[in-house]
Amino acid sequence: MEVFVKKTVVAAALGECVHVAGVVNFLRLAETSGWRTVFLGPAVGVKELLAAAKREQADLVGVSYRLTPETGERLLAEFAEEADELRAQGVKFYFGGTPPVAERARRLEFFTRVFDGSEEIEDVLASLKGEREDNTPKTGFPTTVLERIRWKAPYPVFRHHFGLPTMEATLDGVSQIAEARVLDVISLGVDQDAQENFFHPERQNPRRTGAGGVPVRTVQDYQALYQASRRGNYPLLRTYSGTDDFIRLAEVFTETIHNAWCAIPLFWFNQMDGRGPWDVAGSIREHQRVMAWYGARGIPVELNEPHHWGMRDAPDVVCVVSAYLAAYNEKASGVRDYIAQLMFNSPPGLSDAMDLAKMAAMLRIIAPLEDETFHIWRQTRTGLLSYPLQPEAARAHLAASIYLQMSLRPHIVHIVGHTEAHHAATAQDVIEAARMARRAVENALRGAPDMLADTAVQKRVAELVNEAQVTLAAIQTLAGTDVPDPLTDPYTLAQALKRGILDAPQLRNNRFARGELRVAILNGACVAIDGNGRVIGEAARLEGLTRKE
Repeated sequence: MEVFVKKTVVAAALGECVHVAGVVNFLRLAETSGWRTVFLGPAVGVKELLAAAKREQADLVGVSYRLTPETGERLLAEFAEEADELRAQGVKFYFGGTPPVAERARRLEFFTRVFDGSEEIEDVLASLKGEREDNTPKTGFPTTVLERIRWKAPYPVFRHHFGLPTMEATLDGVSQIAEARVLDVISLGVDQDAQENFFHPERQNPRRTGAGGVPVRTVQDYQALYQASRRGNYPLLRTYSGTDDFIRLAEVFTETIHNAWCAIPLFWFNQMDGRGPWDVAGSIREHQRVMAWYGARGIPVELNEPHHWGMRDAPDVVCVVSAYLAAYNEKASGVRDYIAQLMFNSPPGLSDAMDLAKMAAMLRIIAPLEDETFHIWRQTRTGLLSYPLQPEAARAHLAASIYLQMSLRPHIVHIVGHTEAHHAATAQDVIEAARMARRAVENALRGAPDMLADTAVQKRVAELVNEAQVTLAAIQTLAGTDVPDPLTDPYTLAQALKRGILDAPQLRNNRFARGELRVAILNGACVAIDGNGRVIGEAARLEGLTRKE
């Protein structure tokens, strides 16, 4: 068995420079990338640093200097002359400092990499991991989301939605975002006609062009969007799975934008919510076919299901039930890598403690499904409807929400732009939101308090999981003896809606649902209530439904 020996990096602030914050941050990134690190401290002389590099058998030497450029240039020239022998032996040298000093360092043409503080974390990680013989990639960036997650750890992969009303503006924006190197995944937001009528131009309505996103109309449009992203940090692309012609669209997405993962609901995007031509049972069946199609090709799948219930004011327990149904159907469809989306702030009135408990309950109830054939990847996001209109407040909400999300150690952070309440995000809005999110993540990774350990949070998690089991059992009783698995049977699941086992206040007067459920936000949680405003548990609620039938 081959044993991997860590490579070593030795770093210090050179000469009379005592500023070591940058050195420490660099070494912290090196440690997360698998390096053995040796920190020599501030104001280290040239000979002392080189002696340590020889003694530690360094593979890489990091040098920092943040004082005057003229003094720095002379000192770095001396260092380069003294270190030339080590460089000839294969030792690499990195420099980090202020932009003026970094510019002088570049002129020496001695350092392998020169950092001036403007680089994104990905730039530093790409360099460090490229220097390691056991890591992928040596050049460029990972081309699948799972590779990107592993490569970027412990930092999460960053994703943001983007799509403007014209192809020209969207192509330009994708290029800007890629060049800014702030996102790992650009989620292409396409308009409703592209989602429903891509293969049916006769059904398209010119007046709706660009409504809700970019008006992609041809395979060449998708190819152009992908080419626009081939720069900067080469972000992955993904898009909606559509609301009709699902498999044909999946083939187009895979061939053109190399769809990073599929995202599709279970109960939604049909006649019930006005976003597609299928009835509920029919769309569930078609969505299961799409899951199986992607699963057979080893492409991850996300079921963006629970937050659709939360956005319609469903009680927390129904959201947890839907999270289980989503994961259960993914596994049953042959998906190996499931991306569990956890949208916070839905509905917006939840307290942070109860919101965190709700998400933790979702993860706890699906955890038993995970095994060697089914892997769960955590993706968090801020609530789509939760942003305040005031720009300053919206920025604060973005940062606070993502800091809370980091309690779940997400593999993917889906950044929802701070402009959401006012307008669709421009490229600059996306870049700004990503940089705010990055700071919140960095702060959390330095050592956030364990908010999951709160006793109130843990009590609520247990309550939700127990209550959800009652609801799941009720769904199973709807199926006849000839149904092999009620939790994957489209008709049974559609009946769970029709009879009100799964329900939400915003489904009132919807012909596919009962729409009678009442809720209230009490002590920060969204709970079902009876006609007198009292909290009602799932057993009593479901029994009441039976009495009304």
